[in-house]
Amino acid sequence: MQRLAASVPRPRLHLIRFHGVLAPNAKFRPLVVPQQPPAQAQAASEAAAPAECEVETVQARPNRISWARLLKRVFDIDMHTCPNCGSGELKIIAAILERPVIEKILTHLGLDPQPPPRGRAREIGQH
Repeated sequence: MQRLAASVPRPRLHLIRFHGVLAPNAKFRPLVVPQQPPAQAQAASEAAAPAECEVETVQARPNRISWARLLKRVFDIDMHTCPNCGSGELKIIAAILERPVIEKILTHLGLDPQPPPRGRAREIGQH
């Protein structure tokens, strides 16, 4: 049983890896991998005229995810709707980075202005 259990992969571990053009972030992957379901692709190819054999330009995806989408993914904060009225879109009006200003705001709100103490780093052999 122990040898059998050792051969079972960990959860969420990808067992198939692609390299070259088929790699997930390859620049030319959209040119090789079909983007439409096969039935739609066949209908579209029959409808296209033979004279239109130009190479399509690859749609460039944005390199970064927007801050609103990151906040939604990590903290489950929806920046597209206001939590108070439910209709307006939220936007950043300021980023406060100065420690005295942050402490003053937190004290005014009745919160502890001191951050929690840092935990000790684990030793190499410790899990």
